Order: sequence, then C-alpha cells, then structure tokens
Amino acid sequence: MGQLYAESLTQVLVIHLLRHYSTLTQTITSGNRSLTHIQVQQAIDYIHAHLNRDLSLAELASVVNISPTYFASLFKQAMGVSPHQYVIQQRVEQAKLMLSKTDLAIADIALQVGFSSQSHLTQQFKRITGMTPKQVR
Repeated sequence: MGQLYAESLTQVLVIHLLRHYSTLTQTITSGNRSLTHIQVQQAIDYIHAHLNRDLSLAELASVVNISPTYFASLFKQAMGVSPHQYVIQQRVEQAKLMLSKTDLAIADIALQVGFSSQSHLTQQFKRITGMTPKQVR
C-alpha cells in the first residue's frame, strides 16, 4: 500500500497507545496549531509534482519543515482528509483525466499515477467514484 500508508497507520497506533496506556499526562502546547495557506500549498504542489512516487510522511513533512506526526495532524485539519487519503484521491483524479484523454492501457495509467497495480487503481477508483476505470473509459 506504500510508505505513506504504513507511516500513517504507525502514527495512529502510536497515538492510540500513548493516549490509552501512557502514565504521563504532559500536554504539549504549540503557538502554531494550523498550517498556513502557503504551507498547505507547498505540500499540495509537492504531492502533485511527485504523485507517481511512493511518498512518505517524512518527505511531505520536510517540505514544510515540521515533524511527520504534527504534519499529518495539521494536514488533516486543513484539508479534511489524511495525507494518504489526499494522495489516493489525487491519483484517482489524475487517472480519470488520463482515461478520458489518452488511449493508454489501464495498467499503464495505474503505474504512471503511482498505484502499484491495475487492481489497486481499480479498487481505489471504485471506492472513490463508484465506477471502475473501464466504465469511465
């Protein structure tokens, strides 16, 4: 499922364990509790420029110079979806565009937009759009 997905799951697990099983109750406060418009745009631009790559949370966080965990939280707050889900949505949108504008095979489109296989593209495509890539074509 990719490095970004694995890191996102790891982050959720760590936060769950800390919230439910930690004996320390220290609150961390920060003056900046949201991404600026420029930071959001930088992250989005980076995602779009590298959509076909296996992106990592650390890589995306380094674009705006904050920690991966903090980035994931602030990104979700700003965009309404996790970085991983945003990347998947953008890959599906790019695939939709390519399906209508090119005659490339669906398997080739899947690889070009960053999915590991045609099957992975089809699964995510149907989940997001309600249709298969073949139906859209």
